[in-house]
Amino acid sequence: MKRIIQPALLLATLAFAIAPAFTPSFRGYDPATFPVQIENPSVQPAGYAFAIWGLIYLWLIAHAAFGVIKRRGDLAFVKPAVPLTLSVALGTVWLAIAVASPIPAAVVIVAMAALAVYAYVIADPAQDRWLLSAPLAIYAGWLTAASAVSTGVILAGYGILPDTTAALAMLGIVLVIGVTVQINRPNLPIYGATLVWAIVGIVVKSWGVNPTVAYAAVAGAVLMALVTAAQLRRQSA
Repeated sequence: MKRIIQPALLLATLAFAIAPAFTPSFRGYDPATFPVQIENPSVQPAGYAFAIWGLIYLWLIAHAAFGVIKRRGDLAFVKPAVPLTLSVALGTVWLAIAVASPIPAAVVIVAMAALAVYAYVIADPAQDRWLLSAPLAIYAGWLTAASAVSTGVILAGYGILPDTTAALAMLGIVLVIGVTVQINRPNLPIYGATLVWAIVGIVVKSWGVNPTVAYAAVAGAVLMALVTAAQLRRQSA
């Protein structure tokens, strides 16, 4: 297991990165699949925010390749490789699931996020920071936000919560998870910065359309940025 998990991670990561080329275009869950049709859910960030996936894919590939070539069998890379492999393997099929059925897709992306966050928090922060902790941080950070977005869209789409309430509830959950993780991994700002990026995307999408969500997201982005900066300063002091 120790010798094969890193090559397995590299193969899974490459499959994850190329999967969108073989999957129907996905721009969010189709509103027509929900009882309550909301054209632009307030919890969803502006489209430009999803461009971060390019960086995530490249950084994860660099991480997996470096692990195989330079750190084969190194426990610091092997430990997070198991949950990360499971997460990216689920990610390979996630787009196909999302196009077909929102609820299973939400379950899968929550599992992906949990595995990614776990991989990040167990990674050794002192070793190969920019090729070990950093790529895991950006991936875990984005999935923390994305899993909340997916859940929020479903809560509103099935009428469990109103659109604005669903967005505010998911924003609160993201901040609780984000602050907790960032406090426990204070020496690297990537996770917190990624959440700020996602939350600012919500600000941009909601500004002038849903002021309640927009102002709450501004406050959330500021809070996450302050926590990230404060923890980083504390570590450098």
